[in-house]
Amino acid sequence: MTDPDSTNEDGGRGRPSPPVREGEGIGYRVEEEGVGGDPKVAAIVLNYNGRDVTLEALGSLTGLDYPDYDLLVVDNGSTDGSYEAIAEAFPSVIQIRTEQNLMASGGMNLGLRWALERDYDYLLLLNNDIETDPRMLTEMVKVCEADPTIGCVGPKSYYYWDRDRIWSAGGIIRFKESSSKERGMGEIDRGQYDRDEEVAYINGCAMLVPTRVMREVGLWDPVYELALEDADWCMRMKRLGYRSWYAHRAVLWHMVGETAGDYTPGRTFRTGRSAAIFVRKYGGAWQWLTFVLFMSAALPLAFLRELPKGNQGAVTAKLRGVLAGLRTPIPEPPRA
Repeated sequence: MTDPDSTNEDGGRGRPSPPVREGEGIGYRVEEEGVGGDPKVAAIVLNYNGRDVTLEALGSLTGLDYPDYDLLVVDNGSTDGSYEAIAEAFPSVIQIRTEQNLMASGGMNLGLRWALERDYDYLLLLNNDIETDPRMLTEMVKVCEADPTIGCVGPKSYYYWDRDRIWSAGGIIRFKESSSKERGMGEIDRGQYDRDEEVAYINGCAMLVPTRVMREVGLWDPVYELALEDADWCMRMKRLGYRSWYAHRAVLWHMVGETAGDYTPGRTFRTGRSAAIFVRKYGGAWQWLTFVLFMSAALPLAFLRELPKGNQGAVTAKLRGVLAGLRTPIPEPPRA
């Protein structure tokens, strides 16, 4: 486990960058002697009331060996003292915050807009409940630099609590009760995904995007309050001729469920709503049929499964979310 306090006296690596606007903190850009010309990366961490896990993530992220990156934390209306704790532990990390929770898409878009106003070549979108291998960003940039048709890159992700068990080796798009699935989820890593290759989508847990692609595709769509905003962005990207790519040498560990929670009514309502919106946007006749059939089977089974736990309200909340998603207006996604 990475020690969140294992930083230099100034809270980060390298020299401070020029001051940013008042209230945004001070960033740093690593510069090593003899290294030049590396693409500049803005690593954007989204935090909502995740003080302790965010501090741990920053302890890991400040140890990345990539020579030219800045760390930005978007505090998405936290009330747990996250902003102050991060400022004390990592004073060289940039912070911006909003007074209310803008949900995943709105909070990430706040960070993306900040980065797009500056001279970054790549944007690294991150959850806060992660631990990164030191070479993760280096490997992701290397893969993305090799092919201009690659629109985003994702790492091999393991479960934080089960270090050799895969959580994601790239994503799969499907039109069932859930419209996305992580490839290899739950499998012990035996090298079965040890090759770089195209995948259907990259999970927003860790997604590297060239700035030029983000400008062309646009920002995350805030119509998705929780879930599928990453898959939606990849679908929009693919329509413009770009590809999602899995980089197997880039590695992280994910505390699955720490940020968004588990099977609760609030979460299931939003995932059901997002699934319905996603099918409306991208599903043809066969995908609609598949979605309806699987949802019709999955919800009764989930109700029986949750009944002994007294958690059947989470199932009915998902049904309400699906119905809400079928009625939700779908505006154009925001431009970058």
